[in-house]
Amino acid sequence: MQEAVAQALILLTYFSLEGWLRFRRYRIPTQRRIRAEFAALVGDERGPLLICANHLTLIDSLVIQWALAPGWRLFVRPAWFTWNLADKHNITKNVFVRILGYLGKCVPVLRKGPPEEARRTLDKVACLLSRGQSVLVFPEGRRSRVGRVDTENFTYGVGRIVQETPSARVLCVFARGLGQREYGNYPHPGETFFVRLKRCAPTTSFRGMRGDRDLSTQIVGQLSKMEQEYFENAILDR
Repeated sequence: MQEAVAQALILLTYFSLEGWLRFRRYRIPTQRRIRAEFAALVGDERGPLLICANHLTLIDSLVIQWALAPGWRLFVRPAWFTWNLADKHNITKNVFVRILGYLGKCVPVLRKGPPEEARRTLDKVACLLSRGQSVLVFPEGRRSRVGRVDTENFTYGVGRIVQETPSARVLCVFARGLGQREYGNYPHPGETFFVRLKRCAPTTSFRGMRGDRDLSTQIVGQLSKMEQEYFENAILDR
């Protein structure tokens, strides 16, 4: 039901939120190139797509979706309209935010919840991926408290997802405002974003939690490498 309603209203939702992004004067100078690159990387392939990104602000998933594809493309290619694992506390603050979360295909996640709650969330993600959907996750598990990709304190959930859906393609996305110094709620008005994409093929010979940790470490490591490239080359994207 959520998928059907969100897809039916995608143009209204997308262009309304894009209008808000533009009102705050956010910009992605290389957006056309990023969209072409995303279309080339994903192509006409069908099947599950797991998008893994770094995490610094409350609207990272919104900025990333805006960067990857225009609204009309999401309308004709529903699988490109990503599901998001959002902090339950953040998307249940009021009725308006709840509605946006529902229409934005958010799956609420209870941080530091009981194991059975985490299991239910992962089951939902596995179900979505099994139906050929795309899911955006933040492998660090929360907004980085160190202002950089946190390669020390991250969860192993993304590794478990990869193990449970081995057919999923993995795409790493690094996105960061050029003026971003640390984590926060929203990027400053007028922010310019640096965005990079890279296909990733994590593998492991381990099973269970060791496999989850190994796969998660590889994905977080890839994001960290992309971050290093950002600090070396971001000035070129201004």
